[in-house]
Amino acid sequence: MTTEHHPQASRWFRSRTGIVFLVFLAIAAFFLITEHTAHVLGVLPFLLVLLCPLLHFLHGRHGGGHAGHREGGNQRAQGGER
Repeated sequence: MTTEHHPQASRWFRSRTGIVFLVFLAIAAFFLITEHTAHVLGVLPFLLVLLCPLLHFLHGRHGGGHAGHREGGNQRAQGGER
């Protein structure tokens, strides 16, 4: 089994055009990340507020409310166990 090595591809990245292209990609990626980070961090407080009703809805399905906790506490105070 032989592996082919493409010397043209590795030479292209080391050429003047390849280096300029890689620098351009690095600068574009930097500005893209910084600009989108500013937008996401600006919206983050609103996302937290919007998640509150969802978390309350999901939490209400789990424990069945607070009534179950009160009954269990009264039984333990009277000496009974479940």
